[in-house]
Amino acid sequence: MSDAASDVLRKLTIVFTEFEGRLEQTHLIRKLTRGRFELADYQAFLIQLRQQVKDGALWMSRAASNIDEAHLELRSALMRHAVTEHRDFRLLEADFIASGGDATIIRSAEKNVGSEALSAWMFHEASKPNPFGLLGAMWIIEGLGSIKAQEWGRRVKDTLALPDEAVRFLLYHGENDAAHIEEFKDMLAMVLPDDAVAARIVKTAQVTARLYALQIEEILP
Repeated sequence: MSDAASDVLRKLTIVFTEFEGRLEQTHLIRKLTRGRFELADYQAFLIQLRQQVKDGALWMSRAASNIDEAHLELRSALMRHAVTEHRDFRLLEADFIASGGDATIIRSAEKNVGSEALSAWMFHEASKPNPFGLLGAMWIIEGLGSIKAQEWGRRVKDTLALPDEAVRFLLYHGENDAAHIEEFKDMLAMVLPDDAVAARIVKTAQVTARLYALQIEEILP
């Protein structure tokens, strides 16, 4: 790995650590980690996560379409990633139903304030020419899946005594997002070294982390 990529990864790690700390302070995650999580909390979490995950493949596809011919490998990598994840919101719906929820509720629910802001930000960035800053956003989102998803899934399952069928999304992403992080490092090498791009990747990670935390803060059962 180049010195430029290592420097960006070091800065992204700092951003992610601050992000984890902010998440731990939210009402929802405090309830989860302290064993006071309720079924209504989990179902409200799934509803907002579905909105974000459904948009995820869409903004990745838009970002790929705005990458020029000089970076075809990155364009291809984003398109493969979008294809891999574009049906994941169905898994969230299945988890919601397996936990006792009604499919019509999760499919018709509105985004909360944080989800609206996060989605608008991602599509705004994805609409720019060569939107390489979004690699910072992917670091936050994939990192959360890699580091926290399995832990959260196991806590939800144990606290609420739910079957495996009701927590598959969290457990699945905990198993697979570690591989996505390795893919991310390869993508980082495709756009670095470039001081302006490096700064934009870190800034985009900071904004995404703040808006993601806002999404969690605004989840109300």
